[in-house]
Amino acid sequence: MTEDSDAEPLRRNVLKMGGAALTGTLLAGCASSLGTTDSTDDDTTTAGDGSTTTGESDDGPYSVSMVPVGDVEFESVPETWVANNGSWADMGVALGLEPPKGLWLPSRYHTQYYDEIPGVSVDKSDMTELWGDSGLGKEQFYALDADVHVMDPNFLINRGQWKESDVDEIRERVGPMFGNCIYAQHYPWHEDYRYYSLYEGFEKLAQVFQRTERYEAFEAIHDDFQQNLAPVVPPASDAPSAAVLWGVGDQPEEYYPYIIGDGTGFKHLRDLGVHDALADTDIKDFHGSRGSIDVETLLEVDPEVLLLRGYEAKTESEFQDTVVSYLEGHSTASDLTAVQNGDVYRAGGLYQGPITNMVLTERTAAQLYGHDGELFDRERVADVVDGNL
Repeated sequence: MTEDSDAEPLRRNVLKMGGAALTGTLLAGCASSLGTTDSTDDDTTTAGDGSTTTGESDDGPYSVSMVPVGDVEFESVPETWVANNGSWADMGVALGLEPPKGLWLPSRYHTQYYDEIPGVSVDKSDMTELWGDSGLGKEQFYALDADVHVMDPNFLINRGQWKESDVDEIRERVGPMFGNCIYAQHYPWHEDYRYYSLYEGFEKLAQVFQRTERYEAFEAIHDDFQQNLAPVVPPASDAPSAAVLWGVGDQPEEYYPYIIGDGTGFKHLRDLGVHDALADTDIKDFHGSRGSIDVETLLEVDPEVLLLRGYEAKTESEFQDTVVSYLEGHSTASDLTAVQNGDVYRAGGLYQGPITNMVLTERTAAQLYGHDGELFDRERVADVVDGNL
């Protein structure tokens, strides 16, 4: 049975969107964006009797509000889910959930980061890749039959080339959409409604799965982490100037430039006080322009540090033996200050959640500032993931 079949039954009424007002939100707006919602976006979960729930419970019904999806009502706690990317997947791990059944690109969900945490691992071998050679097919959403889809519907329209009617169809026939595109804040279609920080998004997901006590425990871990990080970060005048680029291949001649912004994918660099070598140039951010630069253009900027994305699947030694070795032997790239000084590093994954962000921040602190030692309590992270609060 296909997703277009008239015989396809409507999704069981376990999960549903919050009324006609939300349907209007999803169907309103221009063709390029789903617009904003008039819903109040507080930080509480509202129960069906008008009270608020903040603990770990499977009681229902309750609703959770998030821009741009509005108030999403749940009759019971979702059991299965799919997500846009590894930012949300990592939040799920932190909450002790089973991994999402599908991601936009599972290859960019770097589960090797969990090797740092005792007893925590994720098997993504059966995880469905939502984005394929033919684009983003609705049939996959029917096949996965998830209780909730943790993704920004505007992302599906603007990056997945869906229509608003496609979003509404999956919402009504399979399960609700709940999410905001938080990993990068450079998409022009996201300029007219609010973003969420990593921990704001994390709190919302915790409310959806009724695991806010685990969120609060992670928030405390993160507070301690920030205190430990503070003395590692140098004064702004001493911070390095770095260019963040996605290298194309193991012998990169082409690079996609990333301006350090407020998205979750840059949190580790912001927290480390890294100066953006590209920010004051005419080079456009890849998220908005989809453009690239060559080695000659990069040499004109000549950053102190090169932070290269696209190589997280490699170990540090593999990265040095392939990409860095190639740059050192390249007639132009070898003139780069970062290459000559040995300051070329993997930039970390674009999709970061509460666990992976701490792992990457600590790794980058060692690379940039020579910090040696742990900045967060691995055992405490493992305990919270396991539910030992």
